[in-house]
Parts: sequence; C-alpha cells; structure tokens
Amino acid sequence: MADLLDRWRAAVRGAGARPDAGSTRAGEQLLARWREPHRHYHTVAHLSAVLDVVDQHAGLTDRVDVVRLAAWCHDAVYDPRAVGDANERDSAALAESVLAGLGVPAPAVAEVRRLVLLTAGHAVAPGDRDGALLCDADLAVLAAPPATYDRYAAAIRREYAHVPEPAFRAGRAAVLTSLLALPALFRLPPLASRWEEPARDNVRRELATLTGPGAG
Repeated sequence: MADLLDRWRAAVRGAGARPDAGSTRAGEQLLARWREPHRHYHTVAHLSAVLDVVDQHAGLTDRVDVVRLAAWCHDAVYDPRAVGDANERDSAALAESVLAGLGVPAPAVAEVRRLVLLTAGHAVAPGDRDGALLCDADLAVLAAPPATYDRYAAAIRREYAHVPEPAFRAGRAAVLTSLLALPALFRLPPLASRWEEPARDNVRRELATLTGPGAG
C-alpha cells in the first residue's frame, strides 16, 4: 500500500495540487474504498493494474497525471446494487470533492470528472487520448489469457451474488453485447494491435456460456 500511496501523492502533485494538502489521508481513504469486502474484481488489484497500464503507456496521453487520478477515482464508489451509471456518477462526484479539497486546479478536476464518467460506457471520441488510455487500461482484463479472463468473470459473478442466476445472465449478456457493439474495444494503436482480437474472443466466449445452448 505504501507504493500505491506514493503513486497517488505523485499524481496529485503532478496535477497541480498545493504541497502538503492532506493528500496522504485522501489516498488512504480512497484505498479503503477499494478494499471494501463486497468487492471481488473491483479491488486494489484492479486499481494497480489500471495504473500500471497508464504508466507503461504514459507517452500516449496528453495529461498523464490527470489520467492517473481518474484511474484512482473511476471505481472509488462501487455498489453492485446501483442502477445504471450511478456508480460512475457518484465516483465522479467524489473525485471532484476530493481533488478540489486538495487544491487541484479546477480545469484538472473537471477533466478527471469527465474521464471517470467515460468509464460508464467506454465510448471515447476520436482524438481523446486521455479518455482512450483510461478506457483501454480499464478494459485491459478483457484481453487477458483465457484462464485469467475466466477468473475475472467469476469474480464479477461473486460481486453480483445477490442477483438470481437468470437475471444475472441476462444483465451480463447485455453488458458484453454492448462491449462487442463498440467500434473498437481499444483505441490506442499499440494496445489495439495486441488486445483487440483476444479481447473479442474472450467476450464472445463468455457470452456464449450465458446465452448459448445449455446456458443456465
């Protein structure tokens, strides 16, 4: 956790916050959210994975520290019982409150809010390099090896353990179908060239288990 807090503080400074503005406590509070017991996929491990992709491809973005802050905040509020994009809207509002309180300049705060909201549907406008990197990093698990992807899908099911199986299958199938309907799952060429095909293969495979013969 100490390494993650160092990364948080560096991103806050890089985005223009005033020094010694309580960023450590804010980071600890965010990490506490990411460690909530009802999370099985949307955990500190997911946060770390998203940050790693952002760091590895920092040269592909315009304001990398703003993207890092959006990564920290994008699932800070995560309630599997929430409806629609409520989690993303609440996460964006939390980001706005936390970052403004730390003295991050208003334009950077507004950009973090915009980026967090993008993760509701992962629909990124052409030329939006910041949005592309955040959304590509968020969806990177889709391109994982099949066994890793299957563990991800199982973790999502555990997060929705309160949902009866038929309703879960229908809802999850709708999510996967919406992903497949995107013009591209990954926008940045170095990532798309490696990840697009395996990701679509994984998503189609999971969708088949949810909707195909013998499903349920």
